[in-house]
Amino acid sequence: MGPTWLRLLLISVLALEGAVWSDGCWDEERVALLQLQHFLTDIEYSREGPDCSPLKWLSKLGSLETLDLSITNAKNNLLLHLGGLSSLITLILQQNDLKETIHLRDLYNLTNLKKLDLSYNRIESIHGNDGQLSLINLEEIDLTVNLFNNSIMEELSGFSNLKSLKIGSNRLNGLVDLKELCALSHLETLDWSYNEVNRFVTSKGNKCLRTLKILNMDAMQIISLVSLLHPFSSVNTLFLRENSFLNKTMVTQELHVLSNVENLILDYTPLDINFLQSISILTSLKTLSLFDCALVGILPTHQGLCYLNNLEELSLNGNALGGAVAPCLGNLTSLRYLDISNNHFTGNIASTPLANLTTLQFLSLSNNQLQVPMSFRSFANHSDLKVLLADQNNMVADEPTAFQTWWPKFQLEVFSMSNCMIEEHGNLQLPNFLYFQHDLRDVDLSYCDFGGIRFPHWLLENNTRLEQLYMIDTSIVGPLFLPSHPSFNLKVFDISNNKIHHDIPRNFCSLFPHLEGLFMSKNDFKTDIPPCLGGLRRLQMLDLSHNDLFGEIPEELRMSSSLANLILSNNSLSGKIIPTVYQLIILLEELRLNGNKFEGEISYFSPISIKNLQVLDVSDNDISGELPTWLWDTISLKILDFSKNNFEGPITMQLCKLINLEFLDLSSNHLSGTIPSCSNLQRMRHVHLANNRLSGTLSNVIFKSSPLVTLDLSGNSFTGRIPNWISTLPTLSVLLLKENQFDGEFPLELCKLQSLSILDFSHNKLSGHLPSCLSNLTLKPSEKSYVDSGGYQFDFFDDVMVDMGLTIYNLTGLVSVYRGYPFTYHEEDVLFSTKGATYTYKGNILDLLSAIDLSCNQLTGIILPGFGNLSEIRGLNLSHNNLTGPIPSTFSELKQIESLDLSYNNLSGRIPSELTEMTALEVFSVAHNNLSGPLPDRKNQFGTFDESNYEGNPLLCGPPLNKSCNGGDSPTAPNATSSEEEHGHIDMVDFYISFATSYAIIFLTTILVLYINPYWRRACFYFIEDRSIVCYFFIVDSLCQLPCFRRNI
Repeated sequence: MGPTWLRLLLISVLALEGAVWSDGCWDEERVALLQLQHFLTDIEYSREGPDCSPLKWLSKLGSLETLDLSITNAKNNLLLHLGGLSSLITLILQQNDLKETIHLRDLYNLTNLKKLDLSYNRIESIHGNDGQLSLINLEEIDLTVNLFNNSIMEELSGFSNLKSLKIGSNRLNGLVDLKELCALSHLETLDWSYNEVNRFVTSKGNKCLRTLKILNMDAMQIISLVSLLHPFSSVNTLFLRENSFLNKTMVTQELHVLSNVENLILDYTPLDINFLQSISILTSLKTLSLFDCALVGILPTHQGLCYLNNLEELSLNGNALGGAVAPCLGNLTSLRYLDISNNHFTGNIASTPLANLTTLQFLSLSNNQLQVPMSFRSFANHSDLKVLLADQNNMVADEPTAFQTWWPKFQLEVFSMSNCMIEEHGNLQLPNFLYFQHDLRDVDLSYCDFGGIRFPHWLLENNTRLEQLYMIDTSIVGPLFLPSHPSFNLKVFDISNNKIHHDIPRNFCSLFPHLEGLFMSKNDFKTDIPPCLGGLRRLQMLDLSHNDLFGEIPEELRMSSSLANLILSNNSLSGKIIPTVYQLIILLEELRLNGNKFEGEISYFSPISIKNLQVLDVSDNDISGELPTWLWDTISLKILDFSKNNFEGPITMQLCKLINLEFLDLSSNHLSGTIPSCSNLQRMRHVHLANNRLSGTLSNVIFKSSPLVTLDLSGNSFTGRIPNWISTLPTLSVLLLKENQFDGEFPLELCKLQSLSILDFSHNKLSGHLPSCLSNLTLKPSEKSYVDSGGYQFDFFDDVMVDMGLTIYNLTGLVSVYRGYPFTYHEEDVLFSTKGATYTYKGNILDLLSAIDLSCNQLTGIILPGFGNLSEIRGLNLSHNNLTGPIPSTFSELKQIESLDLSYNNLSGRIPSELTEMTALEVFSVAHNNLSGPLPDRKNQFGTFDESNYEGNPLLCGPPLNKSCNGGDSPTAPNATSSEEEHGHIDMVDFYISFATSYAIIFLTTILVLYINPYWRRACFYFIEDRSIVCYFFIVDSLCQLPCFRRNI
């Protein structure tokens, strides 16, 4: 028996003997909730026979009423061990490995079973064999996300007491005959969603399913409401979400079939604005949800929606409705819930009919263009109002009389006005009505500039039920003043990104003993970490980053047993990492200690079992030694950042064990050796190994076909050719190989990387011509930062909505808001040289960057005109190579380019005047080439360049150079059309003809003169004879001086 079997045996025994320690609770309540997911995950269900498995102990749990075995990899034969649980009422086998046919005869004795959950398996059919008779009391069965087809209708016909049937997301299709379901005379809830059914019929007419009240038809392939709802005339709650097949016009014309419906959920179903004008015939409607239905236009003012006098709950969230809020909405005097958020409504709230809807309990105005008076006096008479959401609107000053103190009739439980703006340069203030609130449970005032207020501790003093308080970036200044009495209900306290200074009060923990999330980052706290934080037994997230904290991590915090996320980045903390966080690192999911003053080695320790850690960031410290061996056993890691330290030694093959790793940064250390080949790291997205001492070639495949976005190997000593396997990385966006010793030609295969936006091969030994295929790269900006979908979230007002008992929340849950903290977010930053300097790009700026740097290599040949096709490029550096030929005039097509460096090459010809069309160009250099002719016009960006941009080209002329162009040449002279003139060369044919003609004229003139004048003729011949004698004796005397000539004599 393995450890898992022993754990199961122990739990089973304890369950059997539970009454001994339960003070009779099992006998009195007859409830035993047994959740065994964590203990059964590794059990092998394939053993033959029930007697060979520890699950046989389950049959002895005679008093067990609820059994949850979800996510345990359970196989079909698990059912053999459950037949003896005669008291079982609820059985949950969700998300297991149940498949093909399930035999209900195995559940022979579960006569009390009322709920059976088999969802998220691979079951194809259910065979009764009298098992249905055993499950005679079954009321709920969930078969969602399996492989059932239309035959399941007959297989379910024997469950006569069934009240709820969920069969969504299976393989039902086409026409479905409901005759088999007519036997389910008690059925109240039926879920068909996400199947490919397009029509329902029943051979027994409409006499069956008369008890059906709730029908779910989400994402069906039905084009007509009539064919859809004809057999379901008794339904009063209807889900029609995500039905894109429904014809917009037909929906409006067929609304009469919904006449009995009281609750209609049409979320995500595209609708025409005329739907709101025709809906008045649905007089029974009490709940209407139109979330994200692509409604465009203005609300009807005199008909339709405004005549639904029985309507109690209305959601128009997430559409494109605009204009003023229709006055006729004031007719809906029964409204308890109204959500018009995420639209384009305008106007002042004070002049809308919302002030007349005094029965409202929930009101959301968020994310519109409304003008909201800062006093909120428009809602003074809303005595039932519990939830008020006014995020991201325009706050306006009230009339002078409105500033008088007023006493609200409501007591809110949830209030949110985050991301607010004040119009007319006014001063944003906290609403006065908050001083009179005593029942607040959730408050969000984040991202509002209140102009340097002190922390409103009175909010906590007045509202003892307060559970969550968010005041992120609200310009709070001064020390942190806290209430005088404890707030036992406070779970989340977020005052990040303010200007709070001094100490964290020493009584902080005693005032908030039940905190689950504490966020105080980006302030100016100058203190050590309060040791008492380790005593907050419910604390799961702690973020004190970006302050000026000092000292070591206190011993008490190290021993915390509840922390999942600890963020202490960018402070002045010191000490050694291990054993400082030895206990923490075993339990945490996220640990960020980057940007501090930790030092020393990360010591080795064993045994250790780190199963939960997903984020480990100790970058930018002073840690030394080799990479710890226990690191490679942390297979849950997604983010590993050890950059900017003093680590040394090799990166071992153990790295390949981190199969879940997505972000790796070991840059700026002293690591040496080669990179291990880890083709199994199929989730890797970002690799940073720059500025180390790594060497060798990259011939071995390292990350083949992985979803890499960034590969940065800059600043090492890699040699050989750039490998072709890089072209197998289809999502690669950033490729940085600069400052190595790569040689050979530019690999043509890299042109296949259509996601590439940043390429830097500078400072290597690459040779050959620039490949023409580079012009095929799109270089489109793309998102490069790493953001994982995971994270931690706090339900903002979930409990409040449950207490209010709203139908729309119970049916959809969409109104629940949460504040998310993505613990696996890691911002990408990249060093790239452009505009004559090296910058660190990150965030949105990095996403927009697209550039190529091939400078400081040995490239030859010409710059091809096709480079003008790189329309998205913002930086191009080809300097310090051996490029020849002209500058292509097609560069003028690079409308986005900001930096173009062609200096230190052998380029010739004129600078094309078309380059002045590059209006975004900030940095331009063609220095130290062989360019000639006049410079382009000094217009647009070229008017900002000086002599240094053109130095080292002696044949250039025109402003800003102190050299005028000869022969009346002006800088605006057009380029020659011939290739020689384009290159600035002299016409050699004309030169040779001119030279020969001149020589012939001079020779013939001389002969003619000597022939006519005898005196000049005799003098000329005498001069020639005299010079000949002198030359002869000079040659003889010179030869006599040579030793070899004397010996011969």
